[in-house]
This record gives sequence, C-alpha cells and structure tokens, in this order.
Amino acid sequence: MLGFLFNDRECRELDYVLRKELDEMLFDLNDKRIDQEIKGAIESRYKVIFRMYARLATPKEISKYARNRNYQAQKK
Repeated sequence: MLGFLFNDRECRELDYVLRKELDEMLFDLNDKRIDQEIKGAIESRYKVIFRMYARLATPKEISKYARNRNYQAQKK
C-alpha cells in the first residue's frame, strides 16, 4: 500500500482529473463503434479509477458514476 498527503488544492485537482477520466470512459463505453474486447479493457480500468474517486468524493457525487452491473451484463 502506498500513502500520499495532499493539500486541499491538490485534492480538488485530483478529484477533477478523476471525474474527467471517468466521463471519458463512460463516453467510450457507450460508443457503439468500439469493439467489445476494447470495452472490456476500458471497463477494467473504469473500476480502478472509480475506486480511487470513491475515496475522495461524497456518496452523492459517487452515485453519478456508479454503474449498474446487471444492466451492463444484459447489454452484452
């Protein structure tokens, strides 16, 4: 395990970067032109980034990026 100490400004910047990355991945996951194998890799990365974001964000903010596993399984 690795630990970091961030000041308030750095936390806000990290929050912003993680949200933008999650937005981009959600956009790509909804793109019909992207191959399912690539989407699988994006999904795997999404889970890691989401867990990082969940450590910084409030439950209300986290709910904006939570994905329904059952819905995703049905789409495949």
